[in-house]
Amino acid sequence: MFKVTPNPPDADPVSPHEAALDFHIPSIADIKATPRTPGTLFSVDPQASSETLMVYLVETLASVDVMVHQLVDHLDGGSRNALLGISNSVMLAEITANRVLDQIDP
Repeated sequence: MFKVTPNPPDADPVSPHEAALDFHIPSIADIKATPRTPGTLFSVDPQASSETLMVYLVETLASVDVMVHQLVDHLDGGSRNALLGISNSVMLAEITANRVLDQIDP
């Protein structure tokens, strides 16, 4: 039996969906060329010292760890394991932040 269409077809590999996306979504080069304008809704005081920022970071990570451990008690299986993995990542970030804080003010 003869196959009517070639394998693979001799058509342009770009789908109409990709062409539509190219029209609506800017390319990476366009995004990088756009100047960054910092938002003012949430901002960090530019006068804040590195030590102050690190202390805030450590306290925030500790709070996140407490919240994660409260949620872990209500979960089983894969969700519990995923949350414990997140807790480990938070703990490593907290240890790293404490180490930086120790270097700033021994």
